[in-house]
Amino acid sequence: MPDLRLCLDVPDLPRAIAFYTAALGFTVGRRLGDDWVELLGAPCPLDLIAAPAGSRATPTAEATRGYQRHWTPLHLDVAVPDLAAALARAVAAGAALERGPLDRPWGRLAVLADPFGHGLCLLEFRGRGYDELLSP
Repeated sequence: MPDLRLCLDVPDLPRAIAFYTAALGFTVGRRLGDDWVELLGAPCPLDLIAAPAGSRATPTAEATRGYQRHWTPLHLDVAVPDLAAALARAVAAGAALERGPLDRPWGRLAVLADPFGHGLCLLEFRGRGYDELLSP
């Protein structure tokens, strides 16, 4: 089975490290130069990559990076044991609460944006988690 890594572009690497360690409890792993840091503490590493606003992902890419609140087809869901405590830490570290907390059949959910405009959801599972949506 392949290993999975999540890579997240950020315009300010020290600020991103501070946010993700304080808000979600990640710890700093390896560093490669001044523009890449590996964060550990989840089932797969989260790599923060410094990339300035207005830069392009490739020389031929049409779109440029922007860090205002934006939509992307990929966002982070972080399962936490205590949604209220995790939400308080995330907001104190600079996240913006956009919706919730919301009760769902499988648990509770809060929708946030990190300080760089990336979508982020905090999930607190109960019972069988997502399996609560299935027949017993």
